[in-house]
Amino acid sequence: MFTGLISELGNITAISKGEASAVFTIDAPRLIAEIKAGDSVAVNGVCLTATSVLGTEFTADVMVQTLALTSLAQAKVGSPVNLELAAQLNARMGGHIVQGHVDGVARVIALTPGEKWAQFDIEVPENLARYIVNQGSICLDGISLTVGQISDANNVVTVWLIPETLEHTNLNTKNPGDLVNVEVDVLAKYVERLLSKGKSDE
Repeated sequence: MFTGLISELGNITAISKGEASAVFTIDAPRLIAEIKAGDSVAVNGVCLTATSVLGTEFTADVMVQTLALTSLAQAKVGSPVNLELAAQLNARMGGHIVQGHVDGVARVIALTPGEKWAQFDIEVPENLARYIVNQGSICLDGISLTVGQISDANNVVTVWLIPETLEHTNLNTKNPGDLVNVEVDVLAKYVERLLSKGKSDE
């Protein structure tokens, strides 16, 4: 489990692609002392397992299914990636409950700078829009954010990014048309499941 509070902005230094998987090598000089083989690391919101650690870099296997369903398929050598280690039970729970199980990808519409914050607009898949509410939580590329507004007419979600978020995550590198990973609030999915199951049992 994660919180959506990014610990480090890492960098992909190598990608080795095979038929059924790919191996990503990621440079994480700040976090590397806390990472060992077998640890879970959220990479742009995708829960991956560190398979080896050498120097300031760790490697992780990425399955074909993960590449097909997430924005990691667009990653290249040199791409910045948001990193977070698994949450600890003895620490404060910032952000919100994030599983690292990406629900889909959204397309960036615009990143509009402002005086004190930036407006970030994305178009989410229609099947995910029903889980998103104004002032609710959403996870974009592993970052816990609060929904500013959502337009049901075109499934465009707006969030506001403070300078801290822009400085320490990869969202400031996004351009219109880029993809970001989306994980909606798991509580909304549980509620939907309970309600639908309850009706089917009547």
